[in-house]
Amino acid sequence: MKNYAFLNGNEAAAWGVRLSRPQVVAAYPITPQTKAVEKIAQFVQDGDLPCEYLHVESEHSAMSCSIGASAVGARTFTATSSQGLLYMAECLPYASGARLPIVMMNANRSIATPWNIYGDQMDMPYVLNSGWIQLFAENAQEALDLIIQSFRLAEDESILAPVMLNLDGFVLTHTYEKVDIPSQEKVDAFLPAPKPREYMMNDENPMSMCITAGNQHNLEFKIRQHRDLLPAEELFERIDGEYGKLFGRSYGGALEGYRTEDAEHLLLAAGSVCGTLRHMVDILREEGHAVGLLKMRMLRPFPTKKLATLCGKAKTLGVLDKNISFGYEGTFFTNVNSALYQEGISLRSYNFIGGLGGRDITRQDVVSMVRILEESRETTEKIHYLNARCTL
Repeated sequence: MKNYAFLNGNEAAAWGVRLSRPQVVAAYPITPQTKAVEKIAQFVQDGDLPCEYLHVESEHSAMSCSIGASAVGARTFTATSSQGLLYMAECLPYASGARLPIVMMNANRSIATPWNIYGDQMDMPYVLNSGWIQLFAENAQEALDLIIQSFRLAEDESILAPVMLNLDGFVLTHTYEKVDIPSQEKVDAFLPAPKPREYMMNDENPMSMCITAGNQHNLEFKIRQHRDLLPAEELFERIDGEYGKLFGRSYGGALEGYRTEDAEHLLLAAGSVCGTLRHMVDILREEGHAVGLLKMRMLRPFPTKKLATLCGKAKTLGVLDKNISFGYEGTFFTNVNSALYQEGISLRSYNFIGGLGGRDITRQDVVSMVRILEESRETTEKIHYLNARCTL
């Protein structure tokens, strides 16, 4: 029997945390993530989540506390957004380098200056090289499910890497939807209590989690960390499949294709905008346009081979970025083109940059993107700015 509740994305993520039974939560509120840690605090106050809830003085402290808690073997969660993510950026490589399976929710939000609290995906690229697995949720249900899957992924002995789950600020964090809350018994079966790790701090066996490695050894540490992260894509596929069998919901693993089998033109995006794109794909299909959708759920490690497979016989690919790497192009576009080149896939690719500072990506924007893809032979411009009100 289903147990439905009317939740926004923040609350759904908080429910995912509650069901995952973390032993430590380090919390510092920042818009638009605040409601998530407030909901977790309510669970703790009501006795529904027995854990150590630490209300710290900054995002830097939140990650520092998470590192300490995870180092002694505690299942650990924290959350942040935007400038807060940048503030804790110093600590992120410490967590990944020490192989600590922390799970963090990041409410994607614009970066200053100018100051803006609305949602885009400008914050996430700043820490893309921090050694964290990066995932994206489309809706509140997926946010809840991905929190649970993230702990399972992070704590796998073959991976032991922290996971950042990205939720689009306001569009997802504050939008209410009907969400199925799974039973605690089923979640416990899927996500058992964390096992003791080989390298953990304790009173009987003190150790340093941050040694010095000079030029004679540092390269080997970093290559090992990189190589150990690569299998996370395949493991994530298996975890998602197992989750689907147990809970009746799966999401296609690292990269989900929608109506891609016979598509001549593909749109690729991540996060909540995929809902709009999927709806428009159906409408455009009815009008005779051979278009499909690629939904990115995992950006690190990058699903190179799956991208190549799902591109099939497509002629064009449009990558929608809600971010821009100043002086170049969108971050997803760079990664996608590199992957296609590695796999020998030849198609025309275009970068669509939009949604910055929370600006809407409309149905008409989707129609415009598809039109550009269909007229690609007549188009030489590779980067297009959606809804830009000035000549760029």
